[in-house]
Amino acid sequence: MSCALIVSTSEKGKSFFADLIKTVGISNIVTVGNGSEARRILNRTEFDLVVINAPLSDEFGHELSISISKNYNAGVLLVLKNDIADAISSKVEDYGVFVIEKPLNRQFVYKSIKYICISRKKYLGLQSENERLKVKISEIRLIDRAKCILIEYLNMSEPQAHRYIEKQAMDLRVTKKEIAENILKTYEM
Repeated sequence: MSCALIVSTSEKGKSFFADLIKTVGISNIVTVGNGSEARRILNRTEFDLVVINAPLSDEFGHELSISISKNYNAGVLLVLKNDIADAISSKVEDYGVFVIEKPLNRQFVYKSIKYICISRKKYLGLQSENERLKVKISEIRLIDRAKCILIEYLNMSEPQAHRYIEKQAMDLRVTKKEIAENILKTYEM
């Protein structure tokens, strides 16, 4: 289930963003009034989207946006007055924080929230693919180490070692990784 956090000192801001976020399809919305409350709740709950309506009562908000972007997988939208937006934007954009300027245009904010949600999905997909590839590379390295051991200790050629591991995996109905682990246990002692 999608969940959003709105950090805004003003009740009007909380209401405005909550209404827009609901139109995007996020129904679970939590609102807080300052950065300290936001940090506390972020430690307990995972959010898909965080909207920070700066300035906050206890801090400006750009440090909070950077912290969220670095430490959590939430999309972050930082809303700033137009006279300081460019200066702050250059500080937070490298961390993946989206910045929009006040005064707000309802349609522009809606599209911005929609784009943040889309880019977050893409990011999470890439992150998942990256983890899958890391596991695959780790398995390949393990199998290659096992092949090297077979080459060294049993004087097999590389194709013979490869075929041996594949055949053992098929015959025993286990993965090549498990066969490689058993070879390493046997010969690396």
